[in-house]
Amino acid sequence: MTRPKPFSMIREFHLADWFTLANAFCGMGALFAVMTYLQLKDVVHLYYACALIPAALVFDVLDGRIARWRQQSSSLGRELDSLADVISFGVAPAVIAYGCGMQGLYDRIVLVFFVACGVSRLARFNITAEALSGEDGKVKYFEGTPIPTSLVLVVMLWIAAAQGAIGEQMWLGKLELGGFFFHPLALAFATSGSLMVSRIKIPKL
Repeated sequence: MTRPKPFSMIREFHLADWFTLANAFCGMGALFAVMTYLQLKDVVHLYYACALIPAALVFDVLDGRIARWRQQSSSLGRELDSLADVISFGVAPAVIAYGCGMQGLYDRIVLVFFVACGVSRLARFNITAEALSGEDGKVKYFEGTPIPTSLVLVVMLWIAAAQGAIGEQMWLGKLELGGFFFHPLALAFATSGSLMVSRIKIPKL
C-alpha cells in the first residue's frame, strides 16, 4: 500500500479551490482589520475590513465559474466553499458590526443568531443541492437568501463609518432593556439571518 506523500492534499487542490481559499483569506483579513481598529481606533481599518468583503465575493463568484469552465468540481471544493463563506459572509460581517458599536448584550445575541442562520443555510444547501439540481446538474434556485447577501449589511456599515455614525453616534441610537443595551440597527442582521433560513425560493442567476 502506497504511503501518502506529505502535503499531498494541497497537491490535489484544483485551480478553483485556490480561489475559494482566497475568499477565506479576505474574510480573515477583515477580522484582523476590525481587531486593529478596536486597538487603534483608526476608522481606516474599518474601511479595510468592509472593502475585503466585496473582494471575497469576487473570489466566491470566480471559483464557481472556474470549476465549471475546467469541469473540476468536487465534494472537497463544495465544502471549502461553504467554510470560506461562513468566514467571509457570516463571521466577518458580524465582527464588523461589533467593531462599529453593536456591543451590547442583545446586539451580541442578534449577531450570534445571524451567524448561526448563515451556517444553517449553507448546511441545508449542501445536503439539498443535488435534489434542487435540474437535468443539467445545476441548481435552479436557492431556498432562502444566499449568505453573500450579507454584503448589503457590510455596505450599510461602510456608509455609517464614512458618516461617523458608529459607536455612540450609530444610526437609530440605542435602547436600554433590563440594564443591557441594544442598538435597533442590529435588527437588520436579524432580518438577514431570518431570510437566509426561510423557505423563500430565489432563482439562481
